Amino acid sequence: MTPTGVSIRSVFQPGDLGAIIRLHGVVYAAEYGWDHTFEAMVAQGLAAFALREDDDARIWIAERDGEVAGCIAIVGQEDGSAQLRWFLIAPACRGLGIGRRLLDEALAFCRERGFGSVFLWTVRGLDAAAHLYRSAGFAVTEEETHVRWGATLTEQRYDLALGDR
Repeated sequence: MTPTGVSIRSVFQPGDLGAIIRLHGVVYAAEYGWDHTFEAMVAQGLAAFALREDDDARIWIAERDGEVAGCIAIVGQEDGSAQLRWFLIAPACRGLGIGRRLLDEALAFCRERGFGSVFLWTVRGLDAAAHLYRSAGFAVTEEETHVRWGATLTEQRYDLALGDR
């Protein structure tokens, strides 16, 4: 169920790319002190995604009052797995169930497409997101600590087995 006043769509509209990139840059700078290089990485990957024509890739954009409230994407990989990317909820929209709804949509798409597994990279300390991932069956399978995006952080890979493709 989508929270009142929130809509979810899977088609880009003009301004979405900039809004999603800005949301990532502003939120992660404010909450974790990351620099502009994180925003650049998001911009690079999201631009390539938007130019793809691929049935094994999809984005879901949550919108509230005409503004991007959050997003999540799935990108199919050549090995039959899927990567979950760009999962973020705007701070003012957290706690409304948008994250759970977006994650459920993304995982349903993965199952519908027959992906054998889905993985994502995140960082330690994003506790609400980690709780969502674990509640959906994901487990941490790898960790790397290094300096990236102007901060020392521990990246974590989460994996979820879905079955055979």
